[in-house]
Formats: sequence, structure tokens, C-alpha cells
Amino acid sequence: MHGDHIFGLMGLLASCGLAGNAQGIKIYGPAGLEQYLRACTKYSYTHFSYPIEVQTVEPGILYEDEEFIVSCGPLKHKVTAFGYRVREKDRPGRFKLEKAKAQGIPSGPIYGQLKRGEIVTLADGRRIMGTDFCEPTEPGRKMVYCTDTIYCDSAVELAKDADVLIHEATFAHQDAQMAKIRLHSTSTMAAQVALAAGVKQLIMTHLSPRYAPGNPLGVNDLLEEARAIFPQTQLAYDFLSYEIPRRST
Repeated sequence: MHGDHIFGLMGLLASCGLAGNAQGIKIYGPAGLEQYLRACTKYSYTHFSYPIEVQTVEPGILYEDEEFIVSCGPLKHKVTAFGYRVREKDRPGRFKLEKAKAQGIPSGPIYGQLKRGEIVTLADGRRIMGTDFCEPTEPGRKMVYCTDTIYCDSAVELAKDADVLIHEATFAHQDAQMAKIRLHSTSTMAAQVALAAGVKQLIMTHLSPRYAPGNPLGVNDLLEEARAIFPQTQLAYDFLSYEIPRRST
């Protein structure tokens, strides 16, 4: 609930209403978020033209549908803070249509059964293994976002085997004492989480303005510190787009 994480929320929600394309928005966040939004709407005389639902999060699964599971876990900061894990569910391998046709397997519901890996007995008595007609299962991708936190075991647990870990790195390593006082991470702490969790890619964000151009240390110095521990590290920047590649088994 710190300001640098919520001050932009009201503007975003108001813009969604002005754009006229919001049918309803569900917001997940720590306790106090709903009261904050109520106060903002009251004192700014803002009226939303669409329904807003606020859900206070607790550790565990927050959302699940046919494609994704979103869960969260506690982090270590001065106020209640959570990290979030978005896991894409595994996808069945591509169905080998040409192979099925070549073996005279009739189309229709049977193809669906084979796609699901089932064993099918054809009218001519042949028993067909669905797994023989599908490519290997495509593992779901995993993205983890650790908001404000100092290094902690729960961050490592949340980030385990993630394809991408987005982790705050407010301070440089030389400012570790300040990080401990404020319960924020250094660049090296973020890299240590990535290394311990076995992630594929680390993206550092939430960098302090003290490392802006013209200061003794810059953001590239933080990047070098992190890469010394975890080479697959990059810095976030405004409008960064990163596509998580798919993997095969």
C-alpha cells in the first residue's frame, strides 16, 4: 500500500472509464485497498461508470481458469507485501493429423479422444494409443513478480523454476545497510534470489533515483553487480516488452 505502488491506480481506473471500454474490473491487493479507493473517489468527486470489485489477497491461489493459475506469497517489507506467481497450465502436444489420416483413423470425436491421450478401440478392432499421435506436452510458462522486499526464503520459494523473475532492486550492493533498514533489496540480493530459485531470466525493477545519470553510481553498475552472480539479468525500463519463450519437454 505504499504510495509509489498505488498513487497511479485512481488515474488508471478513471482513464478506463473515460475510454468507455471497461465492463468491470476486479482488483487484487492488500488489506486497506478498498478503503483507499473509496476515499479517493469521495474527495476527488470521481464516479466510475463500471463496477469495481476489490479482493483482499491472502497467501495461496488467487485466480484460476482454463489457461492460468495465479498465486501469491508473503514477502518481507515494512508493510504487508506479496509476491505474485502466474503459471500457465501445460498444453497438450500438437495432434499429428496427417499420421492419423495415413493410418485410416476416421475423423470426428475419435480425434478428440486421441488429442487427450486416451486409448481408443476402432471399429476394426485396432487399439490406438493417443500418445502415439501427439507431440510431447508443452510445459506451461511461469512468471513471478516480487514487489518490495528484502531477500527472504519466501521469495525464493515463490520464484522456484520460473521462466522470468521480476524483482525489485532498489539499492546497489554498497548500500546494503540502507537496504536492510528499509527492507528493500540490493541488486545482489535480487540476483541471489534468482540463482537460488533456478529461474531462467531475471528482470530488475524499482531502482532508486539515487542511481540516475550524474550520480556516482548508475543503473548499469547495479546491472553489472547482479550479472556477476546471475548472468541472465536485465534492467526493466518504461514500455519494456519481454516475450517468454515456450519450451518443449
